[in-house]
Amino acid sequence: MSDWLSALILGLVEGLTEFIPVSSTGHLLLLGHFIGFQSTGKTFEIVIQLGAILAIISVYLKRLWVLAIRWPTDPKVRHFLIGIGLAFLPAAFAGVVMYDIIKEVFFETPAIICIALIVGGVLLLLLDRMKKVPTYLNAETYPFRVYLLIGLFQCLALLPGVSRSGATIAGGLLLGTDKRSAAEFTFFLALPTMGGAVAYDLFQNRNLLDFNDVGLIAVGFIAAFVTALFVVRFLLDFVSRHGFAPFAWWRIAVGVAGLIGLAVTGAF
Repeated sequence: MSDWLSALILGLVEGLTEFIPVSSTGHLLLLGHFIGFQSTGKTFEIVIQLGAILAIISVYLKRLWVLAIRWPTDPKVRHFLIGIGLAFLPAAFAGVVMYDIIKEVFFETPAIICIALIVGGVLLLLLDRMKKVPTYLNAETYPFRVYLLIGLFQCLALLPGVSRSGATIAGGLLLGTDKRSAAEFTFFLALPTMGGAVAYDLFQNRNLLDFNDVGLIAVGFIAAFVTALFVVRFLLDFVSRHGFAPFAWWRIAVGVAGLIGLAVTGAF
């Protein structure tokens, strides 16, 4: 398979999986392993997330604009923005400290990704069946403690296969949020988290990338944007109706299939 076709397929997968709790990075790394796609410094898998970020901005443009113009005078808006900042900080700090381990060990060990997918799927099933009456129904008014603790849960997603959205949603549910607002908050938290990850990774690999890498990233970026736009528009309603069980079973199936594939190809 050519690198260009691989970039297109991986971009589509990124957009489809970034905002659902199945781990987009885990999917990209596993699929890249089995189709033989190797990006420079594993930067492709990180940078095409910009397409997903653009999808969020497109869907929430009006709301983001309101936040931007009202924050100086509206205490509720400032509360929400400070909350996003609090949730962002733990993963930002941990990501910088653990960068080499993440890229050189976690990203290069497909078996770890498969196990993380399976374990995460089982935990998501348990959470989905949890009979807990939610206390917090609006992502913009969570207590600061909840924002910070959700940020700590997001640190779990530094292990590919865990899922950034899955970790934040799971943390939210355990802390008393409802499913819809937890899923919505993960969209807003994605902006600084993914934006920061992309910027830092590009900086770290600035001397390694060449023109061909830029072209492949552009293809993946566009594909990720188109599919992520679809997911962002419909995910909240889907979660409200069906919960997270379909995603949990998908994670388990992909993890098991990945382990079988690794065993068959002798890649353990």
